[in-house]
Amino acid sequence: MSTPKRYTLTAALPYTNGPVHIGHLSGVYIPADIYARYLRQKGKDVLFVCGSDEHGVPITLRAKKEGVTPQQVVDKYHAIIKKSFKDFGISFDNYSRTSAKIHHETASEFFKELYENGKFIEETSAQLYDAQANQFLADRFVIGTCPKCGYEESYGDQCEKCGTIHNATDLINPKSAITGNVPSLKETKHWYLPLNEYETWLREWIVEGHKNDWKTNVLGQVKSWLDDGLRPRAVTRDLDWGIPVPVKGAENKVLYVWFDAPIGYISATKEWAAQTGNDWQPYWKDKETKLVHFIGKDNIVFHCIIFPAMLKAKGDFILPENVPANEFLNLEGHKISTSKNWAVWLHEYLEDFPEKQDVLRYALTANAPETKDNDFTWKDFQARNNNELVAIFGNFINRVVVLTNKYYDGNVPTPSEFSEIDQETLAMIKKYPSIISKSIERYRFREASQKLLDLARLGNKYLADEEPWKQIKENPERVQTIMFVALQIAAALATLCEPFLPFTATKLNGILNIDNGLSTAKNTWNEISEKNILLPSNHKINKATLLFAKIEDKEVQYQIDKLIATKTANDQANKTVAPQKDTIAFEDFTKLDMRVGTILEAQKVPKTKKLLQLKVDVGIDVRTIISGIAESFSEEQVVGQRVTVLVNLAPRTLRGVESQGMILMTDTPDGKLAFVEPDSNLVQNGEQIS
Repeated sequence: MSTPKRYTLTAALPYTNGPVHIGHLSGVYIPADIYARYLRQKGKDVLFVCGSDEHGVPITLRAKKEGVTPQQVVDKYHAIIKKSFKDFGISFDNYSRTSAKIHHETASEFFKELYENGKFIEETSAQLYDAQANQFLADRFVIGTCPKCGYEESYGDQCEKCGTIHNATDLINPKSAITGNVPSLKETKHWYLPLNEYETWLREWIVEGHKNDWKTNVLGQVKSWLDDGLRPRAVTRDLDWGIPVPVKGAENKVLYVWFDAPIGYISATKEWAAQTGNDWQPYWKDKETKLVHFIGKDNIVFHCIIFPAMLKAKGDFILPENVPANEFLNLEGHKISTSKNWAVWLHEYLEDFPEKQDVLRYALTANAPETKDNDFTWKDFQARNNNELVAIFGNFINRVVVLTNKYYDGNVPTPSEFSEIDQETLAMIKKYPSIISKSIERYRFREASQKLLDLARLGNKYLADEEPWKQIKENPERVQTIMFVALQIAAALATLCEPFLPFTATKLNGILNIDNGLSTAKNTWNEISEKNILLPSNHKINKATLLFAKIEDKEVQYQIDKLIATKTANDQANKTVAPQKDTIAFEDFTKLDMRVGTILEAQKVPKTKKLLQLKVDVGIDVRTIISGIAESFSEEQVVGQRVTVLVNLAPRTLRGVESQGMILMTDTPDGKLAFVEPDSNLVQNGEQIS
């Protein structure tokens, strides 16, 4: 496409069955916001829309769990999500919701037009049915074994482990997520979008047409689905929560959420147009508009195959120019899980770290899962803030502002003659908009964030090399030039950091006194490349305030402790107690001879991970015992340990060594092994335990 007239940017609609967490931010919303803010800085016509997805089965499951109506669930979480996005600085032009009247109207009209133009096929087929719940089981209402990878907790519409999409009837050993019962098959009528008819076109449009500009993870997934062969996919389902199917003979049926949700982008645009007096149609129908979908990898199939097929069937809509999907973000080495509360929730972060929105934006951008799954840790978050934002960006700005106020009462000095290093530095400033743009326009936001930090590094190096604090007395004219150049770097940072660090940009513009609309001081992205002077002489800046504050160990430890508490609670909730063994007679119990002993020696059994070979004094003799505790204890830790030993267990040869007893162990509440020790150190080796 030649230079677009306008941009329509969409961010995946979050399910309103819970708040937004850092995985959502890293995968979708921060990249989309960076791109939107960047384009606006470039003076582009940008529409950035999103909204709450309120018709998914997870909504009804949450409602059942909480004993409330689905509407109460979506109202609660829509409010939380919308406020979190606003407080975090995600700059949507409109954040809508799929329960809105305009969305119901838009989705219904979309369906009716395709229906009337013969774009669907109608089929009566056997679907999974839960007799106890008296309802059909669609997508998240059924769980079973994935037919492709064997994952035993696959949903009825998609396997979260391998990403395969399928129908609920494809699952092996399906069970109802409502009652846990094994469902039966019952006939029902539905309408299907024949994706197989779009297979050739999709291959030509994506695999061939976008092979040089779409991300490899996106192309790989699309090609995999196409190679497997596409099948018709239902656009309706039997459910009482959603948008009613607007045709006769479809009573008690609603539009399938995957069909209605992406239409939410269109209805959000219509809502925005109605609120602002604009025409919505150019943003979806003008071929000079660039449409970009920001999503996570679990949404690739819906935005690269299903929604484009819907738009193609409609006929008068543009298609996405790019779908820069990210991979997943893990948390402290484990997969983020909403159901297990293993997440960093945005609204809670904003409470714990007020005025540190940009720190999280930066940490998640610098560690974004753009090409592979990445891991968020609180220690890395702290390091990104303290070692990069504070020590590099903040340090440079603070030095420049403090020295300008100290030497010139806050007035930008008039430079004298520029040295070669000055000219090189000023020329380098002009290159940074292009350097950062190249990364952003290839959707490499992680790379772009580091290019931005390189400009601050340039400023720190320039000051360190020129040392104005040493030259101020002997060569004041030279210092005027040094500080003038340094202030130009600061002014460039104020503009270029805005897509990445919007709150910081506002603060920095305030410090530099360029938030007042002065034409001589306010710069656009393009002007940085064109103007020789960004901050003119005699312009007065304000006093220094810290852009970033250090994050202390105790603040991070508090967050880590919260996660540890969550993990402990999850482990306890998921812990299964072994059933009672067969009943034995009292005489059988009295045959057990358990004695107090002390471990004298310990060594690893060669070529094993778990086994330790122990010498144990059990009072009646010293014997060899093989114990599977090597992953929990080192040799040094167990020597001298008092233990309880079952001494009359029949010998057993393990790895060529005869084990002459068993050491009794137990599990601690956190899942670790612990020795069963005698109550008193006064008990002698060999004493019996009864």
